Amino acid sequence: MNTEKYMKIAIEEAKKAYKLDEVPIGAVIVYNDQIIAQAHNLKEHDQNVTSHAEILAIKKASKKLSNWRLDDCELYVTLEPCPMCASAIQQSRIKSVYYGIPNCETKNQTITNMIFQTTDRNRSVCNVTNCNNEECRLLLVSYFKKKRLKNGVFDKSI
Repeated sequence: MNTEKYMKIAIEEAKKAYKLDEVPIGAVIVYNDQIIAQAHNLKEHDQNVTSHAEILAIKKASKKLSNWRLDDCELYVTLEPCPMCASAIQQSRIKSVYYGIPNCETKNQTITNMIFQTTDRNRSVCNVTNCNNEECRLLLVSYFKKKRLKNGVFDKSI
C-alpha cells in the first residue's frame, strides 16, 4: 500500500489551499492504485460552504469513473473529515479513508464515526485510519497562527 505516497500528494493539495488563504486541507482519491482525483479546499474562493477538498475530489472521481458509486476507492485527506464530508464519503461508497490528523472537535469526531459505521442502507466505510502525519498538523497550525496574527489575535497555545 502506498499510504505515504498518496498522503504526500494530499499534503501538496493542502499547500495549494494554503497559498490561496484557504484552510489547508487536501484530498486524493485512488482506484486500482491510480490517482483518479485530487482537490483542495476552495470554500472562500467559491463562496460555497460545500467546497471542501473531499467533496470536490468525490465530484472529480465520479466524473472520471462516470459513476457516483466509488466502490473500491480509497480517500487520502490531510484532516479527518467533517460530518458533511463523512456523509458524502459514505454515500459514495468509498471503502477506505486515510487521514493525516484527527479533527480536534470532539462532537465532529463522534458524529463522523457514527456515519462511517452506519450500515442501514449503504455499506459502512470499511477502513478508517489515522496516519498521525506531523506535516499535516504543522500545516494547519501554521495557517491558523498566521490568520490569528493577521486578525490581531495571538494565542500561544496553538
